Amino acid sequence: MHAKAYENIVKKYEFWKKALNISWKEYLREVAKNPFTGEWAKEVAEHLIKTSGEQSGT
Repeated sequence: MHAKAYENIVKKYEFWKKALNISWKEYLREVAKNPFTGEWAKEVAEHLIKTSGEQSGT
């Protein structure tokens, strides 16, 4: 499930980046604090923030 959450986070970043001109790290912070974000996606976003995760797959 974490792999699917990661895939969704990466896919949706392109929409956020175009709409808000937001960096990858800022996007991850927004995902992690959003009350509508699922638990798996929050865990993935928080992990990427802590490990300075690079965006891959795009």
